[in-house]
Amino acid sequence: MAGVVALKQWAKRRDTPASRAIYDLAKAVRGARVPVIRPLHRTLYGLHLGIRNALAEAGRILWWTPLFLSRVENSAPGLRLYSGMPQVIGPLRIRLGRDVRLSGISTLIGRSSSADPVLSVGDNVDIGWQTTISVGTKIEIGNNVRLAGRCMLAGFPGHPLDPVARAEGKADTEEQIGDIILENDVWLATGVMVMAGVRIGHGTVVAAGSVVTKDLPPMVLAAGAPARVIRSLEPSA
Repeated sequence: MAGVVALKQWAKRRDTPASRAIYDLAKAVRGARVPVIRPLHRTLYGLHLGIRNALAEAGRILWWTPLFLSRVENSAPGLRLYSGMPQVIGPLRIRLGRDVRLSGISTLIGRSSSADPVLSVGDNVDIGWQTTISVGTKIEIGNNVRLAGRCMLAGFPGHPLDPVARAEGKADTEEQIGDIILENDVWLATGVMVMAGVRIGHGTVVAAGSVVTKDLPPMVLAAGAPARVIRSLEPSA
């Protein structure tokens, strides 16, 4: 291994004719490609997508969905997983409504020192990729809610505020955890964080990258860090 590293460094210096030749050859090989024959390669591209999608559907039906449902308390009719199976960590109770669409690139966490953390999801809910839902005691997601990619519902922080306790690896304290309630028809855009103890009223939209630290009323557009109400979404009279 050390010899390979030394050879690469020698070639990169290009301070001799031999090292320059080796460098140029390696660069040419790294950038090499066959000519594109569009009718042929478009056909192969379509075939590749078809095989990939067929394998993904088979994995979803035969593997990911039944495995994940073994962690869910109810039958969750119409559940659709995509991109694999969500990671579930800790003693989390999961209840899913009808027609939930859930990215496999997401994480659902139950606080290990809580007695009975529960995640309750309503009907017709989208939970996007790289979303993390950390349940301290209870998180409720209403019907028709949309969570875009990289959202985080932080029902507990995972570490105490006291630096000595944190260095000792102790758990967060009871004062740091709280329920999170998303009422019906809420939409959290990409990268929204919702902190413990927050309720977001029905129909409210939270703009991308916002941090929600306090309750938000129904039918408003909110944005910022911390999030504040920008305007009402109620229809004009």
